[in-house]
Amino acid sequence: MSSDASFEGRTVLVTGGGGALGRAVVRSLLDGGATVVAPSFTAGDDAALTALACAKLVAPAKVDLSDEASVDALYADVPELWASVHLAGGFAWSPLTDMALEDFEQLVTMNLRTCFLCCRAAARTFAGPGRIVNVAARPALVPTANVAGYAATKAGVAALTLSLAEELAPRGVWVNAIAPSIFDTERNRADMPDADHASWPKPEELAATITFLASPGNTSTRGAIVPVYGRS
Repeated sequence: MSSDASFEGRTVLVTGGGGALGRAVVRSLLDGGATVVAPSFTAGDDAALTALACAKLVAPAKVDLSDEASVDALYADVPELWASVHLAGGFAWSPLTDMALEDFEQLVTMNLRTCFLCCRAAARTFAGPGRIVNVAARPALVPTANVAGYAATKAGVAALTLSLAEELAPRGVWVNAIAPSIFDTERNRADMPDADHASWPKPEELAATITFLASPGNTSTRGAIVPVYGRS
């Protein structure tokens, strides 16, 4: 990593740090010298983050990212925030005719509500320039059957990203999102055993893009929804 992209002396908050992509992003940021705050919610998150074992990793426990007060309290403890990376979310495959309203509302909560609350808290916390990176999804950009509910919430993330990028640009806060396709995890391989796994982007490849967008080395990219599709 070049010196202008170093995270030394900078603090980055990462939601969803216990997941497959989250662990790759946290490792990438730590390798770049960042102090990383990665809140956990489940015992599985705790175990995954503990396994990373680094003195520069802080993992507040039992943080409900869908709760306004919890999110605001989390960010209040990170006064020198440089970047906020929002990976927390969920997925559901379902034809729209089969999707229950409560399942759609859960996707709204996991994907859009958490992103909104974290973006707002980060924007209120930055004392100067900073970075926000969200996660949209390929179905938000490319019409895809049987994921209408999921695509709608991720399209909301994309729209939030684009509007907020303009709102915060005068303060030097760059806001971007990635839009990954299905990427290569053990869970996805198990769910789709007949797919061409070699064509899927790897979590480390997504993490590299996120790390650049969050870095001080990103001096001009803002308001972008970056496709990360690999060869899929």
